[in-house]
Amino acid sequence: MPTDFTSILLLVLTSAVTFTVARLLSRRYRARRRERELAAKRATETRQVRRARERGRK
Repeated sequence: MPTDFTSILLLVLTSAVTFTVARLLSRRYRARRRERELAAKRATETRQVRRARERGRK
């Protein structure tokens, strides 16, 4: 009986750690992809659009 409990506890802990690590990695990957897409979008915009966007922030 104790080995069954230990096995289940180990399984639950391992699953929780795996879930947490996967979630963190996924968030970092999405943030980097979002930054790359935003940089690519800004690289193609005109000076007029860029200035209008910067004026809107102030």
